[in-house]
Amino acid sequence: MTTAVVAVTAALLLSLLLPFALIPLLKRHGVLDVPNERSSHTRAVVRGVGITVAIGLLTGLLIAGFGGAAEAHQLLLAVTVVAAAAALLGWVEDFRGLSIRGRAALQLGIGAGGTALAIELTGQTWWWLPLGALALAAYINIANFMDGVNGISGLHGTAVGLMFAVTGAVTGHGWLVVGGAVVAGAFVAFLPWNLGRGNVFLGDVGSYLLGASLAMLGLTAFLDGAPAEYLLGPVAIYLADTLATLLRRISAGERWYTPHRTHVYQRLTDVGFSHLQSALLVTGCSLLTGFCGYLAAESDLMGKAAAIVVGTAVVVFYLRSPVIFSRRSSNAAGPAA
Repeated sequence: MTTAVVAVTAALLLSLLLPFALIPLLKRHGVLDVPNERSSHTRAVVRGVGITVAIGLLTGLLIAGFGGAAEAHQLLLAVTVVAAAAALLGWVEDFRGLSIRGRAALQLGIGAGGTALAIELTGQTWWWLPLGALALAAYINIANFMDGVNGISGLHGTAVGLMFAVTGAVTGHGWLVVGGAVVAGAFVAFLPWNLGRGNVFLGDVGSYLLGASLAMLGLTAFLDGAPAEYLLGPVAIYLADTLATLLRRISAGERWYTPHRTHVYQRLTDVGFSHLQSALLVTGCSLLTGFCGYLAAESDLMGKAAAIVVGTAVVVFYLRSPVIFSRRSSNAAGPAA
């Protein structure tokens, strides 16, 4: 077996099997997700199982890094360090909680450190440091905000990880192929636990891990020469949902930083979607915008314009989907007798 196959297999098996040992411990220590204003569930559920995904993902990245070429080792090690730091921060948040300011400062610190590593390893200008720090910190939060229905984070990690792996194959970034596949393997293994009878949650340790690993892979690949269209397309739906929700809440005079459940994917459950149906719609639209990103990167000017128009249409459809499906449900019900 090649090093890459061993790395992905290790990530998948550890993420899949470790919950058998961890879940009883979490139950014993009362690590539960109690429903609040942001929740889409109605009963206390075991959280923090993302630590098993973290162990699987970090182990896979380390195997791939130390078994590959020197450059791949360095880049994958940088992703590993950032993902580990974010997971640790999430674990502290799961167990002890942090103030909003303290959490934001630590996330920004992780973003700055990760960007500095990426700049140093790729030889890019240090002018990217503030933007990269903000991007990394922002996506850690975005992945956390979007982790509100069963299946959504597991599917997002799987889909975006695979799309990043394809990007690496197309653009000649072999380290990105392995890194994306490891992320996909770790998160697809969580889906049976999240969607099955166990119905356990990642917790902040898992959602922070998801955001940091994908953001660091994308940022490092961009600084290493991969076209931005390849990397932004797969995460466009997550970005659009979070930004639109934030702007809507601010315009309505709400405290944007308080818990809520008004993201598009959450509003879909309000109009009759199951958790899985909502998660699948998010993932399906992400795959479409990711494909549009690939087309934009590989096409001439007219092709880029067409790809952007189609991708924008997918985003608009997604943002309007709660209204669209609410109207269809009303029309299907027909007039009252």
